[in-house]
Amino acid sequence: MSDSWNTDQPIYKQLRDRVAGLIMEGVFAEGEAIPSVRQVAAEEQINHLTVGKAYQELVDQGVLEMKRGRGMFVKEGARKTLKTHEREKFAQAELPALLARVKQLGFSAADLVELIQAAEKK
Repeated sequence: MSDSWNTDQPIYKQLRDRVAGLIMEGVFAEGEAIPSVRQVAAEEQINHLTVGKAYQELVDQGVLEMKRGRGMFVKEGARKTLKTHEREKFAQAELPALLARVKQLGFSAADLVELIQAAEKK
């Protein structure tokens, strides 16, 4: 999981997004345990409270669940939940910014589709 942290966003949000991404990619399968708070804190050299906050946000979102005495596990349906949430977030936050930039640069919708199709082929 180790990458450098950027200063634009709190570490717990970056960690939450990384764990969510690993779940969506299938690295952490549904029903599978994820690394413990202490393990991640030690590996990433961050405070255990930071890891706990990231995990708690995923619990609140219905993606992770704590199994007493056993650890934190990916809930069944977590990938679907995350994809739904991320699609909504994209549509509400990222897409408007992208469309504003496309308009600013003078691209048409057809131009944008061509750019996306060309990028997919790479």
